[in-house]
Amino acid sequence: MEQNFGSKRTVVGAHYGLRDWLSQRITAAVMALFTIVLLLQVLFGAEMGYDRWAGIFSSQWMKVLTFVVIVSLLVHAWVGMRDVWMDYVRPVGARLLFQVVTIVWLVGCAGWAIQVLWRL
Repeated sequence: MEQNFGSKRTVVGAHYGLRDWLSQRITAAVMALFTIVLLLQVLFGAEMGYDRWAGIFSSQWMKVLTFVVIVSLLVHAWVGMRDVWMDYVRPVGARLLFQVVTIVWLVGCAGWAIQVLWRL
């Protein structure tokens, strides 16, 4: 005799909930670590001015760390905004438009941030 508990349903969907959850936590941790490193340099350094600020970002390791944080911020923002668009925008065309505009905006922000970072 076959036991049938509950309804049979086919599970559908994108199946990336755990990946998104992990990416949000990891990128948040990277940004928090960067904030702590930056605060330590600002608080325990010489008097703050443009030369000191530019000096913080002039070393190669800080540029690389800042680049990693920029990428982390972009991933963090993309996952969050994509979830907002998927949850609250029902028409598929409008959702796609919002997602494309978000991607273009984030790529533009990344290009600008990298240009500013490597100009120092």
